[in-house]
Amino acid sequence: MSQDKTDPVKPPYRSGAIENPDLPLNPYSDKQQSWPGLAEKMDPRPDHGETSYKGNGRLKGKRALITGGDSGIGRAAAIAFAREGADVAIAYHPNDEEDAKSVVKLIEAEGRKAVALPGDLTDEQTARKMADDAVKALGGLEVLVLNAGLQQAQKSIEDITSKQFDDTMKTNVYAHFWITQQILPKLQKGASIIITSSINAFSPSKELLDYAQTKAANKAFAQGLAKQLAPRGIRVNAVAPGPFWTPIQVSGGQPKEDLPQFGADSPLGRAGQPVEIAPIYVLLASDEASYITGETYAATGGSGTG
Repeated sequence: MSQDKTDPVKPPYRSGAIENPDLPLNPYSDKQQSWPGLAEKMDPRPDHGETSYKGNGRLKGKRALITGGDSGIGRAAAIAFAREGADVAIAYHPNDEEDAKSVVKLIEAEGRKAVALPGDLTDEQTARKMADDAVKALGGLEVLVLNAGLQQAQKSIEDITSKQFDDTMKTNVYAHFWITQQILPKLQKGASIIITSSINAFSPSKELLDYAQTKAANKAFAQGLAKQLAPRGIRVNAVAPGPFWTPIQVSGGQPKEDLPQFGADSPLGRAGQPVEIAPIYVLLASDEASYITGETYAATGGSGTG
């Protein structure tokens, strides 16, 4: 039935496939959290697919490790993977225990095995142990998603401390290297590695100078590693999100004054919900993507990667 033309014009709303279709996209709350932030406390709460993602068995029998799998894009991927038939291990910061527990329940509700791995990925020994523990707990691994990230906005390079720069590099670059190196001997032909890069790898934000460097490094890492591992039958790809409503944004990732209209400047006029990018991770993890490697898949709401 068509809408009555006398109805008042309403602001843009989430698509019917997303939870809470009557909730306006903007303005978001400008309430900030201390890093790393909890999805459970965001206003509005993001849609990770808790009730909206429907699986089709595309990852049946696979086992996956997702870093940063407690919230945001990693949480959406974890939920989607479980509903597609995969057992899932999530690595997360110990301060995110509340979010992690809820993801574990969602994975187990699908009849899949869930493994919780709390730890600080900026520590090499911890990162490598997480990789080993995931393989041991799952009995093997076919999919590795390197998604955990640190993003702290600063208006000037002069405001970026050496500690912030070091923590950002270790979380976003070093940890990816350590975990991949540790887990690679356990991966067999047909395995898939997926790395979360960003639109910042192509179009750096002036307020995310250190973060943008790491995301460019993620893209290069995926492309170079793909060439190296192709003879072994292991695929490596990157995903480049644009503005997505996740805890990283409200825990220092965006200036407080920018939060209410976050994502409104994209061509689609809104930020993405994590569930909207999950299908890309599912595709790249699945055997359907058997001829896809060394690629970067973008989801930017129309902003492109040029």
